[in-house]
Amino acid sequence: MGRLSRLGNDLYTGRRSIDFVGRRWLWYTLSGVIVVVAVLGLSLRGLDYGIEFTGGAEYRVNLPAEQVTQSEVDDLREAVAATGIDDAASPVVTTSGSEAILVQTQPLTTAESEQVVDAILEQTGAGPDALSQSELGASWGEEIAQRALLGLAVFLVLVVLFIWAYFRQWKMSLAALVALAHDVLITIGVYALSGFEVTPATVTGLLTILGFSLYDTVVVFDKVRENTKAMKQTRMTYAESANLAVNQTLVRSINTSVVALLPVGAILYVSVVQLGSGNLKDLALALFVGMAAGTYSSIFIATPLLVHLKSGEDDVKLAEKRARARRRAIDADPYGGRTPSGRRDPVTAPDDAAPAGTGSGKRPTASGQGRTAPRPRSDVSRSAASGRNQPTRRPRSQRGKR
Repeated sequence: MGRLSRLGNDLYTGRRSIDFVGRRWLWYTLSGVIVVVAVLGLSLRGLDYGIEFTGGAEYRVNLPAEQVTQSEVDDLREAVAATGIDDAASPVVTTSGSEAILVQTQPLTTAESEQVVDAILEQTGAGPDALSQSELGASWGEEIAQRALLGLAVFLVLVVLFIWAYFRQWKMSLAALVALAHDVLITIGVYALSGFEVTPATVTGLLTILGFSLYDTVVVFDKVRENTKAMKQTRMTYAESANLAVNQTLVRSINTSVVALLPVGAILYVSVVQLGSGNLKDLALALFVGMAAGTYSSIFIATPLLVHLKSGEDDVKLAEKRARARRRAIDADPYGGRTPSGRRDPVTAPDDAAPAGTGSGKRPTASGQGRTAPRPRSDVSRSAASGRNQPTRRPRSQRGKR
């Protein structure tokens, strides 16, 4: 068995445990710092909306199929940016099928538009008839934003209803919503700090990461519910059972996230460094940041917050009182819940306590405790009485008879 497999098995069985719940204030502080940085970036820099939201100019140049390549796109982007026009300093240049290239800029004046047209025709070598120009209004972008907000609201309502119906606990719904808000805020903050444009692809990626984050959180919550069903039998507190659930799903969550992040990271690198494609890099950045934040929140935020919310319930308090009383009884018992003869004491012994001195229980007997045989003065030799028949206990009706 590999080292990672052994670690996963030890975490699942409880032989090893990472105290996620007990250190929840550390995770709250770390998340708070990240969220504050995201909010500061959002308030100071703001979001850079694409022309789909702000409006602009779009130029379509029809070219032969062999000329519609990525190298031509890169050269055309540099040519338009070299015009020195501020609103055309960062044009969005993409291919449209295999017959045309699209150039999108901020709104331009008539003179600025003529400069851009001349730069496009000079770079591509196309004639004036191959170029068409259109204006993009901001109304389409506003409609996209409104529908995205509507979809987000419907999604959150369905999330609350689903988690409440599945787990029958509104506090799980609240913890999941807090984790979702945490992921969305971090993703938007990273967009503000990175200077990436907010495009419809960004909205698509943002809605996608909500589902990913929710899926990971629901898996952990399902394990929490399974572990906390019978706290009396397991003799664990709610916090201990929930922390065990996080440890049991930890390796799975990490593996799932790594498998998802590797291809998304590759797409992000290629789109930013090599292709410079606007829509592709916007989608990849939203997915990468959102998936990473979703994995973090499902482990470090959702479950510790759930334990925090349920800490005031009567059943949880009663389980903690039983656990504290049981620990005091075990600490006061030198035999670890066993009598000197090795029999289990049903009052103080845990379910898996082993006979004193065997060392197989969770709390082995300390050295020097229990019954110890005295050292013999000499070797034991065979005595004259060793061959005699030993008396046996007989029934009362048979006593005195031969």
